[in-house]
Amino acid sequence: FYHMDLYGSKERFDIFPEELSGRGDRSLEDTRRESALSSEKVQHPQEVGYDLEKEVAELAKMYGLDEDREKELELLGGHMEKVESRWPPACTEKAGSQGSIYSTSKSSSSVKDPSQSTKQQGFSDEASQGENQSKPRADDEAESNIWSREGLSSGGTSDEWNSQVVSEEEEEEAADVFCSTCKIPIRAFDKLFGEHKDHEVAQLSNAVESEKEEIHKNMCKLEEQIAQMENVASHLEEIFITVEENFGRQEQNFEVHYNDAMQVLAQKYEEQLEALGEEKRQKLEALYEQLVSCGKHLDTCKELTDETQELFLENDKAEFMKTLFPPPNNYRLEEFLKREVDLELSTLPDFEERVIDVSEVEQLMNSINDIPAPCAPVINPQAPNAATGTSLRICWGLFSDDTVEYYQLCYKPVNNESHSDGQAEHTLKVKETYYTITDLLPNTQYEFWVSALNASGISPPSERAVYVTAPSPPTIKNKRIQSCENAALVCWESRDINPVDSYTVELSKLTDEENNDFVTESIVGIPNCEVLIHLQPTQKYRICVRAQNLGGSSERSEPVLIHTTGTCFYLNEDTAHPLLAILDDGFTISCDELENPECDLPVYDNSFTRCIAILGSLIPFPGKHYWEVEVEEDTEYRTGVAFENTPRHGHLGANNSSWCMRHIITPSRHKYEFLHSGMTPDIRITIPPRRIGILLDYENCRLSFFNADIAQHLHTFNSHFQHYVHPCFALETPGILRINTGITTPPWTAL
Repeated sequence: FYHMDLYGSKERFDIFPEELSGRGDRSLEDTRRESALSSEKVQHPQEVGYDLEKEVAELAKMYGLDEDREKELELLGGHMEKVESRWPPACTEKAGSQGSIYSTSKSSSSVKDPSQSTKQQGFSDEASQGENQSKPRADDEAESNIWSREGLSSGGTSDEWNSQVVSEEEEEEAADVFCSTCKIPIRAFDKLFGEHKDHEVAQLSNAVESEKEEIHKNMCKLEEQIAQMENVASHLEEIFITVEENFGRQEQNFEVHYNDAMQVLAQKYEEQLEALGEEKRQKLEALYEQLVSCGKHLDTCKELTDETQELFLENDKAEFMKTLFPPPNNYRLEEFLKREVDLELSTLPDFEERVIDVSEVEQLMNSINDIPAPCAPVINPQAPNAATGTSLRICWGLFSDDTVEYYQLCYKPVNNESHSDGQAEHTLKVKETYYTITDLLPNTQYEFWVSALNASGISPPSERAVYVTAPSPPTIKNKRIQSCENAALVCWESRDINPVDSYTVELSKLTDEENNDFVTESIVGIPNCEVLIHLQPTQKYRICVRAQNLGGSSERSEPVLIHTTGTCFYLNEDTAHPLLAILDDGFTISCDELENPECDLPVYDNSFTRCIAILGSLIPFPGKHYWEVEVEEDTEYRTGVAFENTPRHGHLGANNSSWCMRHIITPSRHKYEFLHSGMTPDIRITIPPRRIGILLDYENCRLSFFNADIAQHLHTFNSHFQHYVHPCFALETPGILRINTGITTPPWTAL
């Protein structure tokens, strides 16, 4: 394959002349003469090869095939070595003269298609044999005639060798892209000019990564299925063992009942057999007696017959009559004849039909499935961290060989009040020795007991066990969060009525590049609803809180973001004067009227009653803390710091527990005072500050005030703060003060 630009180049005319007509009419002598001329021109192939290679290089650069070309040249170098070693002896000399042009042609014609590669190889061979022929070849038949008439030795062997070289080259060429249509790796050259030109392709590395990700997903799915199947298999093994145990118990029970039934049957058999023998004896005795009686009767009959026959044979009539009528003889015969002969059998040969009473056996057989009622189960105590806020997993056991069809699980919430017996009980029918109960209340104790049942009845209930659900997620008090550059004070409240054991605070450090929710630090075992956390400066943290009890851990609370860029505090509403209002943003205070501020006002335990003031939250962090207050030029105010126990019925700065800057307007000027214990230095400020910066330095015992708009230092109190202080703010005329917190300490505050 050659690019179309090659057909318009100078080398094209040298290698492939355009005069295609008349090729078939040339004589054999013309053909040989052209071959001789071409062989002379082949003697100087370097110049032509150089120009052609330069042209191919420009085309490769144009289409981004430099890397493919370099790889092909490397592979080509290996093929040339193979050419030198495998070239037939008869063609060695010609191969040497063709090497330059073959190399140049091959570097510009890397095609993966076997048909195109074979065809191109033929073109390369033809070009090496007839590079500068004056006329082009007409067709493949003339080409084969020229090859044969040029006397190339081992023609068939050469073609076979060319095919082998092409095949080996294709095997060694590396694929660098992936065809998504054919699902095979290919070269980038094939995408531009090959059969994959219209196919969708991707980088081989990207395709590999994509397939690896897909394989990883499939592996994860397989692992999930494996875990599920393992659970099912484990459950089936438990059922299998239970079936075996139940079968053994049933087999033993059946054997016992079978032996009892067989014993009863044997007893019945013996009784009936004995009764039958007794009936037989009675029948035989009766028949024997009747037989004896018959014998006696026969003897009497024979005797009377003989006597009567002797009398009947008497010839003497007188003697006959004498012998016949004497009473003894006549009477005996008459009496015998009058006697009735019992010809009936005294007993029948048939025996009485006897039926064995198997009702008892039937009762025994029916009682084979009658098993005793099971014993009371034993409920397990609650395992740590085995509950959620709305569910509990209950486990129990049966430490006997009793057969159980199902269990009856009962529970009710525990109430310490006297009417706890009135709580509704819930009953569940359970097949296994465990159950997970849902839809429960968080951080609530429940009482559980269980009974076992079978066909014979129900077992006694187990001992009652108390389980507790995990707590509800705490609620962080956003308005009470305080922070500085290296620490934060986080407060929260529990949403449960019952107390919890402890709390856990989870910190996640966030960056600009990624907002991952992974926990970088956890603080466990916090007994109260607040914690002081040490942080790193100029960082952003996401903080969550969990509640802990015996049942487990609650879900995370709603997260809060803390930026450690400066000091943050909130305004304590409990200390605010009744005439002082806090706006919705929580950091703006206002006062609309000042008439009789001491008259008819509600008195609060911790609020200011005389000075219209408010305290901020305590700043419990050592080090430096900076905040700003925006004021209006015509507003009279006081701002500074104060101890927790500063008098609520006095003015700020009028005692030794508060330090403040005061602005008042006189007829002649704006007057600024820096008050502590009612005293102020004589300081004149020419430019009224609109934005006051306050720097509290615990370590150096300083409280400094600045005009933040022009970075001007106004005054500094040098005082040893025995306790942590509160920011304080007051209005002496109707107006507004805006407090800005979380500000990085400006460099110009350094004194």
